[in-house]
Amino acid sequence: MKKSIKLTIAGVAAAATLASAAAIAASRDYISIVGSSTVYPFATVVAERFGNATKFSTPKIESTGSGGGMKLFCAGLGAEHPDITNASRRMKASEFEMCKENGVTNIVEVLIGYDGIVLANSNKAKPMNLTRRDIYLALGKQVPNPDGSETLVANPYKTWKEVNPALPNIKIEVLGPPPTSGTRDAFAELALEGGAKSFPWIKAMKKVDKKKYKAIARSVREDGAYIEAGENDNLIVQKLNANPKALGIFGFSFLEQNSDKVQGSIIEGQEPTFDTIADKSYPVSRPLYFYVKKDHIGVIPGIKQYLAEFTSEKAWGEDGYLADKGMIPMGTSKRRDMASSVNGLQTLKSL
Repeated sequence: MKKSIKLTIAGVAAAATLASAAAIAASRDYISIVGSSTVYPFATVVAERFGNATKFSTPKIESTGSGGGMKLFCAGLGAEHPDITNASRRMKASEFEMCKENGVTNIVEVLIGYDGIVLANSNKAKPMNLTRRDIYLALGKQVPNPDGSETLVANPYKTWKEVNPALPNIKIEVLGPPPTSGTRDAFAELALEGGAKSFPWIKAMKKVDKKKYKAIARSVREDGAYIEAGENDNLIVQKLNANPKALGIFGFSFLEQNSDKVQGSIIEGQEPTFDTIADKSYPVSRPLYFYVKKDHIGVIPGIKQYLAEFTSEKAWGEDGYLADKGMIPMGTSKRRDMASSVNGLQTLKSL
């Protein structure tokens, strides 16, 4: 009798699993993608080509920002949740844990290439020539006391010339993304922290109190010099064109697409170009990713085929159509290894 009951329960569980999978498949016949505004144009061109070349529906892509995309992605499994999230930074350990808590335990990580973060201004103005130290002093929430002592003060600088006498005497006014943006996270880590570390006594804090150090090195001032302009990088470009004295923060691909309107600042002697980002000589560059729910593959149609298109040489290769859009390809061996990992649907074990 007990054996019969066990078999019945197992049969019910199997039927429920099949019914759940059928419900997901029946409720959505397209891939749902959310996340980074930086990765959005790359994902969009892949989605369009995928939709035109296969029997599958063109994926639906929403630009929510990396942080916003992670929240949506990690909320659970099923057709009401996205299948893929794009990110202009790596998934955080806290996000990985959030996913696990909500049953999203099988995640495939796809590194797709690189991008540079530019600090741009209108072509109507002269290009800026900055260091990461200049950027930190202009935009950090707390900065070293101008009196030269090893103390911190609320950022007192109003003009670029106050930051560095070699810079123009114009108001510090920088348009940038909100905290939910991967571009904001990467800018804080690469540019602000890069500048903060140029002060040895701040750099030394990292070994003593890492949390305090990160708060000092990566916090953006909130007194109006930095203006949150949303997740729409095209809007920042428009505002720079209207205000030649302002600067804006966005990905290299948007600089490429709008080179008739804006120009990238030189940072530590390096212009943001395809080559300087590829060889890492441009100091503010970052990797780009997307993340996939393995449990949705084979349930939501076309996911594996979408992965194959994105990781094909015609897409992400050195002469691929994504390079034409401004994405910086990985090296040949790195692409080969990543394509192999994705094809085998290897999942993240930890972060």
